Amino acid sequence: MLELRLVQGSLLKKVLEAIRELVTDANFDCSGTGFSLQAMDSSHVALVALLLRAEGFEHYRCDRNLSMGMNLNNMAKMLRCAGNDDIITIKADDGSDTVTFMFESPKQDKIADFEMKLMDIDSEHLGIPDSEYQAIVRMPSAEFMRICKDLSSIGDTVVISVTKEGVKFSTSGEIGSANIVCRQNQTVDKPEQATIIEMQEPVSLTFALRYMNSFTKASSLSEQVTISLSSELPVVVEYKIAEMGYIRFYLAPKIEEDEEMKS
Repeated sequence: MLELRLVQGSLLKKVLEAIRELVTDANFDCSGTGFSLQAMDSSHVALVALLLRAEGFEHYRCDRNLSMGMNLNNMAKMLRCAGNDDIITIKADDGSDTVTFMFESPKQDKIADFEMKLMDIDSEHLGIPDSEYQAIVRMPSAEFMRICKDLSSIGDTVVISVTKEGVKFSTSGEIGSANIVCRQNQTVDKPEQATIIEMQEPVSLTFALRYMNSFTKASSLSEQVTISLSSELPVVVEYKIAEMGYIRFYLAPKIEEDEEMKS
């Protein structure tokens, strides 16, 4: 038996909106410690990892580990029927091929339940090792979203370079080129507006803007985004979810063709 009750139902709606463009079908894994998801996008370029810890739910019951395969667009359609202030409860019986979403209005004067068929989805769990990163940038998520959006009107890729001067986002395309530099800025009175850079060594990597723009759909979950970069590893773009968990996007850097010719 699985029963999860989330008072901040809008959180779940935001999570779905953040990932449904990237991932169509995925398994939600429920265990005694939390509700999680790990899935690749259809072209196997990006990976999404989501964790909502059990403590963040008002009520969390998961008698045994359970994996529920869902079509995320269908799940998003159901969650759109919930009001932003509604309390959302997710229920599933052991061995059942359906999941029930229950939406209660804050005054408890309206209760709706929606049942959805589960799917059998083959998925491989990738062990993501904890790595030491050459550079970690924390910045306002709205700022990162704006930069990715602005640059994608000029080019298809973004070069993210971290030096002791700051973090630079660059692109070039047919109409020209653009560089945006964000310097470290630790605003004391508003920590959520700070840009903090921890750098072990300078790093410069190229990524597809299409994916970066997709990741920024999670901006509504957190005022800050953390971007972890290392030359040999995929970038990690992380948004914290209130006090209960995170959503992380992993994207492999693009390797420039001239570098390939040298090797």
